[in-house]
Amino acid sequence: MKKVIQTENAPKPVGPYSQGIQIDKFLFVSGQVAIDPKEGRIVANDIQGQTVRVMDNIKAILQAAGYSFSNVIQSNVYLSSMKLFSEFNSEYAKYFGKEFPARVTVGIELMPSALVEISVIAFKE
Repeated sequence: MKKVIQTENAPKPVGPYSQGIQIDKFLFVSGQVAIDPKEGRIVANDIQGQTVRVMDNIKAILQAAGYSFSNVIQSNVYLSSMKLFSEFNSEYAKYFGKEFPARVTVGIELMPSALVEISVIAFKE
């Protein structure tokens, strides 16, 4: 059964998509940028601050569905420049234990002011 996941603790979608979709034991979290859910805009200007905001947004969606970062099995990371890779990694790694999810990281043009966008897939027994 498909279930839409929605929380006020993450930004409202800026297009025709859901924050997350749960199907059986899987949770698919849509790409998140560093939009503060209370302000409705990107508030950080550096990659560290934006990564923290993105991960906090993902955390809120995971929690709304009863998941956590320990359930994340796949991350798709989009950086506005691959020059940000090292600084991004230092913040991203803080959200996981010793077992990191599988990951794809690519450099791509993002929405204005966004330095990073991340989507995840989680699985829970």
